Formats: sequence, C-alpha cells, structure tokens
Amino acid sequence: MSKNNSNRPVLGAIIVGSGFGGIGMAIQLDRAGISDFLILEKAGDVGGTWRDNQYPGAGCDVPSHLYSYSFEPRTTWPHKYARQPEIHDYIQHCTNKYQLRSRLRLNCDVSSAEFDEAEGHWNVTTGAGDTLRCRTLITACGQLNRPLMPNLDGIENFAGTAFHSARWRSDVDLGGKRVAVIGTGASAIQFVPQIVPQVASLDLFQRSAPWVIAKDDREYDAKKRARLQRFGWLHQLDRAWQYCSHEVRALGFVYFPSLVKQSEKSALKHLHQQVDDPQKRAALTPDYPMGCKRILISNNYYPALAQDKVSLVTEGIECVVPEGIKTRDGQVHPADVIIYGTGFAATEFLAPIRITGLQNRDLNSAWQHGAEAYKGISVSGFPNLFMLYGPNTNLGHNSIIYMLESQFRYIVQSIQTLRRRRLRYLDVRSDAQSSYNQRLQDSAKRTVWAQGCNSWYLTAEGKQTVNWPGFTFAYRHQTRKPRLSDHDCVR
Repeated sequence: MSKNNSNRPVLGAIIVGSGFGGIGMAIQLDRAGISDFLILEKAGDVGGTWRDNQYPGAGCDVPSHLYSYSFEPRTTWPHKYARQPEIHDYIQHCTNKYQLRSRLRLNCDVSSAEFDEAEGHWNVTTGAGDTLRCRTLITACGQLNRPLMPNLDGIENFAGTAFHSARWRSDVDLGGKRVAVIGTGASAIQFVPQIVPQVASLDLFQRSAPWVIAKDDREYDAKKRARLQRFGWLHQLDRAWQYCSHEVRALGFVYFPSLVKQSEKSALKHLHQQVDDPQKRAALTPDYPMGCKRILISNNYYPALAQDKVSLVTEGIECVVPEGIKTRDGQVHPADVIIYGTGFAATEFLAPIRITGLQNRDLNSAWQHGAEAYKGISVSGFPNLFMLYGPNTNLGHNSIIYMLESQFRYIVQSIQTLRRRRLRYLDVRSDAQSSYNQRLQDSAKRTVWAQGCNSWYLTAEGKQTVNWPGFTFAYRHQTRKPRLSDHDCVR
C-alpha cells in the first residue's frame, strides 16, 4: 500500500477502536448520513475489552439489559449479568447487522495523528507507516485496554509461566500447579474462584481488601425471554428499572458518602457468612470507606478463598525470584505459575498514540499534570478531535453505555455543525475547558472516591481523572448539544 498520502481522499471521520464506543459511534454516524468513515482496530477482531479479557469467569457487573445499546435491544440474554462470550458476540452481531465490516480495518494500530491547520484535517499514521486523512478524528480506545504490569524487581527472572489476566494463556494447564495471583481487583475476583478447583495451591497477594457485595444474578429462562421478545415494552420497563435502581446509588457515591455505611454493613455480613476463619476474615475486611475503590460483586469469591489450599498473603512483595515470590518478611512463596490481575493503565488516556494539535502541541505534554477534557470529549488546541469514554466519564454506579450514547449524539451534532456551517474546524476554548474542569474537580472532592485511598480512579498526584462526579442524566443534559460559544469556529 502506498505510503504517500497526497492523493488520498479526505474521509469524513476515522474512528480508532472497535469496542462498544467505536461500533456504536459508527452506527450513529451512518444513521446521520455521515457514511464516509473508517474504523481502525489494532487487534484481529472487534470487541475491545470484551475481546481481550477471556479469562475464566469473565463477565459484566452491570445487568445485561442495561449494558447494551438502547437502539439495539437484545431480549435473549441468558442471565441477568452477561458473560464475556455473550457480550463479545453482541458486539460482533452489531458490527454485522449494521454492515460495518467493509469500513473496518483490522490489525491496524495507530501510532500518531497530526492536525493540519491549513487544511483543517487530521493526518493519521498507522503502525505500518501508512497515512490516512480525515476531517474528524474520533478515539474510542477505552480506559481498560492497556494491561498494567506491576513494577516488581526480578519480574523477568521467574522460571515458571507468567501472564496478565487480560492476556490469558488458555494453553497453560493449571491442573495440580502452585499458582500465585497478584491483585484482588475486578478480574481476580472472577477468575480466582474458577481456577481454585484445578490448582494444587493458590497464593493470593493482596495489597488492600476490596469491598465485595452479593451478586443478584439469575438465569432468564426460555419463557421469560420469549415474553420479553413478544412484549417489547416489558424489556424497556426492565431496562428503565435497572437504570433507576443503579442511578440512585449516585446519592451515596457523589453527594452523601455517609449513605454508603448501610451497604458496608451488608458487605461485612456477606463476608462473615462465607468465611469462618477469623484470620482470613480479618485480612479480607477493608480498611477504607466503601466505594473509595471499585466495589466488586461476587457470590463465589469468599467461598473460594475460604478453602484450605488458598493462602491470602498481605505482606508486601519485595521481588520476584526464579522459584516464586519473595515478600518483605523474607519468606519465599514457591510458584509454578504467576497470574497478574493488576488491572489497566486507566489514567493514561490515548497512550501510546502521539497526538499533535495546533502549533505542534503534544497531547501528552498538555496532560502531564493529569488528563482533562471539555465534557470528557474535546481538548483545547486539538480541533476536530472527539474522545469517547474520555477523562471523567467513567462510572461507579451505572452503565457506561448510557454515557457513550450521550457522547454519540454530541459528536454527531458537532460534525453536522462543521458541515452545515462549512467550518474548517471547531476548537474548544481553553477558558471554557478550564472552567468546566474546575467545577468538575470541585464536585469530585466531595465524592466517596476522594475519601483518602489510592485507586486507579486517581493519578499518582491524586487528581481525579477517571470518574464522572454526578448523575448520568446530568451528563446527558450537559451533552444534549454543542455550545458553539465555548468554541472557536474557524471557517
């Protein structure tokens, strides 16, 4: 393929990523008559985090009727909480139904994007060195796409097999093995109960105990699914109920953190019912306010840890040695396999893509003190760049799909404004971005996420760059249409 881009047509849009954000955005662009777009996907299939995380027990902690597009309802989910293969299948279904395959380029990573101010378009360079041009660049990279390996001495010296849970090695037989798991977050809580029956022993290295509540999961039988399919309004009613029952949780997370105390009692009761060993129970009792870190839901995590062959290690790790893991007390914990359940680089938005805006401004430099954006979508100095699931748009209480759909509408309207007014570019003003983020950070200070614990919601300096500190319907109201007075509209 030619690497010279001078004769290339200028596409209406390039979407980077094909998870829920990228596929949903493409569908909405098509519906709005903006069909000259291309989706670039670094992997060999669509699906984003639901393609990557294929560890045993992977699933969603938001109900399936809510964790799907409002414009593409599915009444055939087999469980209240969908499993990873079902969600991945749903994204593939949407890709095929809306005929996106012809505008999808797989195995195509983006290394850089540079804005041409004179022409008013983006030059997007792929890992293969090919350059594409587009009027608008839409990033749908997600926040959970780059596995985070812990910074441990000797990590490369381990003599056994080691892998991150987001790069699960299904070819590795864990039967009869001594397994070490580092991390007790949302992934570990799902895969640990699945692998405990196979292993000879499991050492779980825990830095801080997560808050775990019971999972209200159930199977949707054939009769229930048939009823939902026949009466569409029943499905809509169930979705609305799920939305409201989740949305009300924002009262505790965002506005009145003291309300979470009642949930803490329920979580501790859940722990006491499932773990008899007083030593393990004490180690599994969180020492920070509930909600400060991600709340986890599971019915089988505590019973798995209660087994004799599972050891909970709370001593800090000093280093990895060829035969296993050495803790700070000098003890070596032998292991045949190490599984890193250490999460993702959630605060490093858009990395490692190098994005250059007006006056050669580098996005990583602009974000050196923590990522921020206007409405989580636009960044001053980077015209015609729109982010899905950008800074401060993650949720602790409801479905991210609702936030994405708010962004889809906003971005479609922005592109329509560019075309209708024949603008070269739209650039959010720096003062508008600053005042927006000042209000947002002021709101974030009163939330449960600012109650004094370290989590992936915060940067190393303690800036809250991940979560939306409010109700989701308030975000939808704010993004109902672009406010042109907050932008430089350049003809």
